[in-house]
Amino acid sequence: MSDSTASAAGRVVVVGSFNVDHVWALAALPRPGETLAGTYHTGPGGKGFNQATAAARAGAATAFVCALGDDAGGQLARALAAGDGIDLRALQSAQPTGTAGIYVDGEGRNTIVIGPGANAELSPAFVGEHAAALDAAQVALAQLETPDESAVAAFARARDAGGSTLLNPAPADAVASDALWALTDVATPNETEFCAQLRRRGGAALDPDALAGLDEATLHAHCRLLLAHGSVVITLGKSGCFVSHADAALRGDAQAFYRVDAAAVKAIDTTGAGDAFNGALAAALARAPGAAFVEHVRYAVRFAGLSTERTGAASAMPRDAEVRARFG
Repeated sequence: MSDSTASAAGRVVVVGSFNVDHVWALAALPRPGETLAGTYHTGPGGKGFNQATAAARAGAATAFVCALGDDAGGQLARALAAGDGIDLRALQSAQPTGTAGIYVDGEGRNTIVIGPGANAELSPAFVGEHAAALDAAQVALAQLETPDESAVAAFARARDAGGSTLLNPAPADAVASDALWALTDVATPNETEFCAQLRRRGGAALDPDALAGLDEATLHAHCRLLLAHGSVVITLGKSGCFVSHADAALRGDAQAFYRVDAAAVKAIDTTGAGDAFNGALAAALARAPGAAFVEHVRYAVRFAGLSTERTGAASAMPRDAEVRARFG
């Protein structure tokens, strides 16, 4: 995303989750029945909030539509959103604010368990109360940690107003409805999420660990089964990512499918890296709608890579100036 094509007017609306993360760092991930010692810290997270923070720090005017409890977690969300200039639109829930338990090993890999809490109460009606924000957005971004029907409502409104929709179909065990897929312009699964979602949509049973090693034509064919009308970006960790477009919508690219290498970084914690990618991609698309899609993907890869050199999720998101200073 070059300075010549970027627009400060880019607007992103993220519809999704906020969690309070409880994180344990240890040498190896625990096995069933095993008790291990580790170091503990807590902080903000949730795919929705992580992505909203990333979009805001990547330079987009960002609104975040969510549900929060009347508790310390909700107060934390409000304070942090204000600190990053995020336009917070929060449903006040009687349920506690969402939580997540995260284990991170010595190689930066993680396992995560989510307690939805208030996130489960985010409703289409509440999303509808914020139609004006969706009407003004170039990009609407959603995940699957809040009710599917709320994401459908957001995407339908954004599309009616001429915006683009970006679906991060995560976590892998969540089910996206046919209605949500039909309203999705760009989908951004990681390898585990891609295999799970592809299987649910009638595709082949693939091994996530082998996905990066498939040839490009084969990967492209599988992507077309997942989202025939739109673009799919599979994030592949150290292997970078794979991009697949519908033939009729190359989004300014010269090729229908290609790979983008990972950024050269020294990762210490990959928690939130996928969210960093999604928020940065949404911001890039909103700020420079005339640029080739590959430019947006390269920027998101670098933004996400830089986030892995820090611990935490939302708190690890870099700022646009830092990405530019590091990678040019």
